[in-house]
Amino acid sequence: MGYDRYVAICDPLHYSRYLTREICNKIVGVAWLLGSFYSMVNVVPLQNLRFCGNNIIRHYACELPTLLALSCANTFTNYIILFISVLLFGFSSFLTTLVSYIYIILTILKIKSARGRQKAFSTCSSHLIVLGLFYSSGLIRYMKPSSESLVELDKVISIQYRILTPMLNPIIYSLKNKEIRSVLFKMFGKCRPNP
Repeated sequence: MGYDRYVAICDPLHYSRYLTREICNKIVGVAWLLGSFYSMVNVVPLQNLRFCGNNIIRHYACELPTLLALSCANTFTNYIILFISVLLFGFSSFLTTLVSYIYIILTILKIKSARGRQKAFSTCSSHLIVLGLFYSSGLIRYMKPSSESLVELDKVISIQYRILTPMLNPIIYSLKNKEIRSVLFKMFGKCRPNP
């Protein structure tokens, strides 16, 4: 998405040349490969863990930090692997997006007309909101120390980045479309009670 916005704003006349179906397929393929590698790096070491006693996961999803907390074996190595992989994969993804948006913002600031700048910032703002929600909640979830007193907060944060952020994404992008906004205004305008 960051690359799409970068090309759309920084080089709009060559958008169709830089964002072909083949390039999009490669971007998706790399994302799948990195996601699979990240999973394998963290799942394979789980084979050495023992689970005894209370094996009830007090969470909505079987996430790695929650699973590690249930183990009665030494999980220090697993936490180190998790920490390194989150830094490596999460930070590299964040850094790539950040660099992309720095170029976008620098390009937007060079636009002469205020209307053009506003339209360009409007194009990027929804993506930045979704990214901010996703990265901040994911970072808090995976990088904070585990604690019994924070189990409920973990659940809320997990819902934020697993459910709400992906659900908000199409809603935010759809509201940018004038036709969809006008249909929603007409639809909800008819639902208003008469005074």
